[in-house]
Amino acid sequence: MKQVLLDIAKAIVDNPDEVSVSEKVSGDTCVLELTVAKDDMGKVIGRQGKIAKCIRVVMRAAAAKQNKRVIVDIVQ
Repeated sequence: MKQVLLDIAKAIVDNPDEVSVSEKVSGDTCVLELTVAKDDMGKVIGRQGKIAKCIRVVMRAAAAKQNKRVIVDIVQ
C-alpha cells in the first residue's frame, strides 16, 4: 500500500525526492501520511481537492482487494 501511494505522488510532483510516506497499521486499518514539498502541495491537492479525492479513491480500491481499509492523510 505504501509503495502504491509513493509511486502515485512521485508522478505528480516536481520534487519527487522530497516525497515520503509513513505507514501506521492497526488491525485491518492502515493510515498513510503523505508528505511532499511545500511547493508541491497544490499539485497533490488539486483544485477543490479533486486530485486528493482521486488518490484516496485509488488507494481505497487497492485496499479493498486485500480486505483492508486505508486512510490517506496529506501533511506538510
